[in-house]
Amino acid sequence: MVPTTKEQLRKMVTDTTVETYEELAPQLVRLIDETRHNGKLSDAEKWDEISLHMMGYVKSCTNEVLIEVLAEILGIE
Repeated sequence: MVPTTKEQLRKMVTDTTVETYEELAPQLVRLIDETRHNGKLSDAEKWDEISLHMMGYVKSCTNEVLIEVLAEILGIE
């Protein structure tokens, strides 16, 4: 679908965002769980690692949203 209004584009981006965040969330949960149980790291190091995981998650989700929305608009498979 090629949106013809900002509202249609907003809905497309919002729907894709929700889908992408839900799709990638299990990977984030796994990384956080592994970090929490890593006995080699101090508590401060664990929080640093978890923060990095969160930033990577947001970046990955943002990239995927952009790619998916643009691909749909441009008709790219």
